[in-house]
Amino acid sequence: MSVSTTQQRGRKLRRTPKLIASAAALSMLAVPLTQMQAASAAPAPNSGFSQPFAGTTQYQSFAPKEAKRGRQINKPMGRKAADRIARKLGLTKADVLTTEQYRQFISGGGVGGKVAPAKLVDQAVRLLINTTGTPLYTQVDGVRTPVVLGSYGLVVDRDGMLQSPANTAMATRQVNWVLAPDVVCRFPGIQPPPGIPDGVPCGYMGKWMRDNGARNTLETLYSSAYPGEVVYGNRSQETSGVAQLVSNTKLDVTTTVGMSMVPSIWLVNFMLIYVLNPKKAAKMPYHWEPIPTEVVDAINASPTGQVPYVDYMDYFRKTR
Repeated sequence: MSVSTTQQRGRKLRRTPKLIASAAALSMLAVPLTQMQAASAAPAPNSGFSQPFAGTTQYQSFAPKEAKRGRQINKPMGRKAADRIARKLGLTKADVLTTEQYRQFISGGGVGGKVAPAKLVDQAVRLLINTTGTPLYTQVDGVRTPVVLGSYGLVVDRDGMLQSPANTAMATRQVNWVLAPDVVCRFPGIQPPPGIPDGVPCGYMGKWMRDNGARNTLETLYSSAYPGEVVYGNRSQETSGVAQLVSNTKLDVTTTVGMSMVPSIWLVNFMLIYVLNPKKAAKMPYHWEPIPTEVVDAINASPTGQVPYVDYMDYFRKTR
């Protein structure tokens, strides 16, 4: 691949103590987080989510809010909102992958490119931008049917199973292996998570960026709100069992949403997708909607955290 110089002109690579500290924070992914004082059971102010789901206090205001009107459900956030939030989180459009770099990365091209991890990233992005205009598809009574459930924090896989995107069977969970920084991959005894496809190396994203003229993108990500939010996000997944659903309690009303719409996880996913492709990040949902109680009960009762979508799809039509 011919390395693009767009990101290199007029920029000085930032090899700062802040970057080193960020990488060190990310290394916490590899060890238990029992000493996180912030991961208490107390609800975060105004969010309704307890820690660690609420994430870093200073960034909670940029996370999705509960939908107040039906038209907000599953609506993409839009480019203007995406750019504004990215700036607040420490990211700029100047530091994201170029169009050509993204094309190469997502296809497994470029220096050291591999198809398996690239495919996993592409699948994960598709699942997380499941809003109007970017549906997922499954078979319902033999008919290929569009499914849009992004605001609920749920997805439907190709086999028609409804679940949280953080289910261990989903690309959105397995891709953590690809996104891990080198310091995590070098941790003694670290093993790939269950279900990770063959040929998917730990830390692939970072290595690819360094080898393909996107070091500045990686350093910008590690210097943003991302490292601190990752710690909360990882703990959120660790403590949520098989179902990977999260309760929200506000004004004495308790509801439930899928993991991808809680602040700590949504912010991490947004920052990752934004540095890869801001247009994709703009398609993410920005309002969350409670999952119908009957669906919550069914997913919680399932030993796999999965239920047939066809058995529960009518509940989503009744929510508003």
